[in-house]
Amino acid sequence: MAPHPHLSVRSYDGDTGSDRHEYAQIVLPVRGLVSLDIDGREGRAGAAMAAFVAQDTRHTTVGEVPNRSLIVDLDASLLPGNITSRLAERPFVPMTPAAMALVEYMRITLDEGRQTPEALSLWVPLLLDALTREAPRPVSRLARILGDVENAPHQPWTAADMAARGAMSVSRLHELFRSELDTTPRAWLANLRLRRASEQLVRGDEAIARIATACGFADQSTLTRAMRDAMGITPAAYRRRHRENGPENG
Repeated sequence: MAPHPHLSVRSYDGDTGSDRHEYAQIVLPVRGLVSLDIDGREGRAGAAMAAFVAQDTRHTTVGEVPNRSLIVDLDASLLPGNITSRLAERPFVPMTPAAMALVEYMRITLDEGRQTPEALSLWVPLLLDALTREAPRPVSRLARILGDVENAPHQPWTAADMAARGAMSVSRLHELFRSELDTTPRAWLANLRLRRASEQLVRGDEAIARIATACGFADQSTLTRAMRDAMGITPAAYRRRHRENGPENG
């Protein structure tokens, strides 16, 4: 591949079989979970965990639930040796708050059809810095909770429900959300639902009312208020603006 980063959006359906390629790859799920076996090391990538596949490394990918990931392909010349060795040593990388923010920015940019090669070239070094800035940590107890909620955002989740999934107290849940994600369970859930709704608004023609309830909002009016407060736009206007800007790149 050319020595320029390449970004695509992929969904994995079942076992995709074994693969290896002449470039490195970063898997950044924005929806659902993806199971990987990277040279014999197994793990799951999701909202709280990225995956790194080094150049010429055999790996398999399995999508067990509806999923969507940003896939960054990188020529070896774009990766400093110390970063390559560090990520290859521990290919399942906890997502820092900075990395999550960068992934969310690029997801929105893609959904609005505004991603450019120049922006991607500036974004990739920031992402690598965010992924490697902190020492790798043990897999967070939040990983299972985030995955469960992402798979069913329409459920009436409360902090108590989330805490029960992680076998912890509500106070401990809040501590982990604050220390690892710099947010609260309620704010994270609200952002997840808005993100999911915005994805569905631009990727199909389903009625806004149905999208609202599928993403965990009481009704269309509740979604409209949430989008207006958080994004300064209504669902109908968001869908219309995206269509005027053209289809998703990648």
